[in-house]
Amino acid sequence: MSENLRENYSLMFTTYPDIVDITQMRKMLGGIGVTLAYKLLKQRKIKSLKIGREYKIPKSCIIEYLIENKENE
Repeated sequence: MSENLRENYSLMFTTYPDIVDITQMRKMLGGIGVTLAYKLLKQRKIKSLKIGREYKIPKSCIIEYLIENKENE
């Protein structure tokens, strides 16, 4: 099932680059707030790389987060 989810999310997010910023991540997650977005990154629930003051988030890590949360429902 997770492979099917991964494929569906990949198709959903084809317009996004492979590495996204916090604004793009928020849109990908349904328009979540800034506070929640930073909380997810700081708690490492979504893996990212911080370069200077900016977070760089691989699209694949957002997809992994969505799959893990879908399976835990």
